[in-house]
Amino acid sequence: MGIVEEAHNVRVLGSGEQKVVLGHGFGTDQSVWKHLVPHLIDEYRVILYDNMGAGTTNPEYFDFERYSTLEGFAYDLLAILEELQVDSCIFVGHSVSAMVGSIASIARPDLFSKIVMISPSPRLLNDVNYGGFEREDLDQIFEAVQSNYKA
Repeated sequence: MGIVEEAHNVRVLGSGEQKVVLGHGFGTDQSVWKHLVPHLIDEYRVILYDNMGAGTTNPEYFDFERYSTLEGFAYDLLAILEELQVDSCIFVGHSVSAMVGSIASIARPDLFSKIVMISPSPRLLNDVNYGGFEREDLDQIFEAVQSNYKA
């Protein structure tokens, strides 16, 4: 297992030729796909991973500057695909991972045959035109995430 796979708790299940990559939403981890995965593994090779800061990712790998933008998460997705030698995949992204997949596909369109976006949002902070979370809710989420990564 490579360092990127280990850092993101990458799991590869199934045996199909076509690869499906499942990216979870903010505040969750790859376990959100537990009811979907059994329906995919007979036909697809399913790749699951945790975004840095989610699940049981190692806090030593977390870099606040890198992950201050979605591009940092997109670079991680591309690194996972590269380490697994994925040349084409169907990417299914929920919430923030939908946006991460979009950014990654702009950088490397050759790696994505299809992108399925579930409830993507261009913003976290609520906006009349775009939706999002209220400031108080975001502050609570950020506080919870940061408390997991304090020494």
